[in-house]
Amino acid sequence: MKPTLVIVGRPNVGKSTLFNRLTRSRDALVADIPGLTRDRHYGHGRLGSRPYLAVDTGGFEPDAKQGILAEMAQQAEAAIAEADALLFVVDGRAGLTAQDKIIAERLRRAGRPLLLVVNKAEGMERALVGAEFHELACGEPLVISAAHGDGVRELVEEALASFPETEATEGTETAEESAAPRIAVVGRPNVGKSTLINTLLGEARVIAFDQPGTTRDAIAVPFQRKGRAYTLIDTAGLRRKGKVFEAIEKFSVIKTLQSIEEANVVILTLDASQDISDQDAHIAGFCVEAGRAMVIAVNKWDSVDSYQRDRVKLDMSRKLNFLGFAKAHFISALNGQGINPLMASVDAAYAASMVRMPTPKLTRLLLAAVEKQAPPRHGIFRPKLRYAHQGGNNPPVIVIHGNALDHVADTYRRYLERTFMEAFTLKGTPLRVEFRTTRNPYAER
Repeated sequence: MKPTLVIVGRPNVGKSTLFNRLTRSRDALVADIPGLTRDRHYGHGRLGSRPYLAVDTGGFEPDAKQGILAEMAQQAEAAIAEADALLFVVDGRAGLTAQDKIIAERLRRAGRPLLLVVNKAEGMERALVGAEFHELACGEPLVISAAHGDGVRELVEEALASFPETEATEGTETAEESAAPRIAVVGRPNVGKSTLINTLLGEARVIAFDQPGTTRDAIAVPFQRKGRAYTLIDTAGLRRKGKVFEAIEKFSVIKTLQSIEEANVVILTLDASQDISDQDAHIAGFCVEAGRAMVIAVNKWDSVDSYQRDRVKLDMSRKLNFLGFAKAHFISALNGQGINPLMASVDAAYAASMVRMPTPKLTRLLLAAVEKQAPPRHGIFRPKLRYAHQGGNNPPVIVIHGNALDHVADTYRRYLERTFMEAFTLKGTPLRVEFRTTRNPYAER
């Protein structure tokens, strides 16, 4: 197994910056604002031929009893319990604080190898910066600058020194995870996205709190269900553009949109206790533009009466009628109601998005569709469709070649899309049809 290095410390000491440095990524949001990170964030790193797993945690306040701080503390405690080594990060510029002493006492009781990391020491004398932190009794302070990379390599070498060399086959784990279907759970704030993630995982992996904006980063979680590997992505809720004022939320929106574009299947989560809004339609529209396969999950279905259920279904038929390809499920993420059919539709949508369509069959379907309904004329010319082949997956793309295809009407394009989707039984994914006109070699003569 890879050694697991868990980064802990009070808020705003540079834990996420160190995490990005250890994983050589920009996966964790970084800003000069305390409490930005809330959930556990996992990433893979490597020092030479030695792989390891890095875990970022939110600001650790062990004495928090309720509210979001208590939820963050529980996430940090869960990370500490599974750590092979703890990287206790303190702020070298702010100096030693009372909160550092409380955290140090808690980490010493954990019984895990503990390294004291003094961060933000760029341009400062290392010996002087680390001197006062000897009081924490957590070993020799390792003075670094996560933002500039100073001392980070020495830190990782020290952290991995007590662990045996990892077998070469361990490197295949990352490849297997990257090959698993990526399922992004998206929607407006407070519709139950994190609760759905936790129900699927069977544990409180991400913070689910009755407060809009609880999730700020996009959290990718690998898991297995019925012997099949997936990567679930919990995303921040998307509000209307006019209501997004904080810089943090703007970064969260960007991460959510990036997660949609990188996903294979999107679970669009709606709240049955509220009317379907224009924002729901905007989120769905972005997913369609990105070409993502989609499943609709109408959450909190057990908490509404028959009148509200009928109202939600009517709103969906009016405002989300362009999602005719997506299967809708009425679920309760909190109670686990409707989860099995939902995941069955996710599997079907993923299979449809990755379908292979043979060129001979596509061409026969195209010619049959043209024979049944020829494309309308454009002036004196009628577009001539000759053959078709597959141009890509996720979403499936069909490329049609012929003459004068620049003048094919949008209505005829939709007719061809329906023909191909019915022939290949594509459910849960949009289909794109592209036209390529054959170049006339005599046009310039």
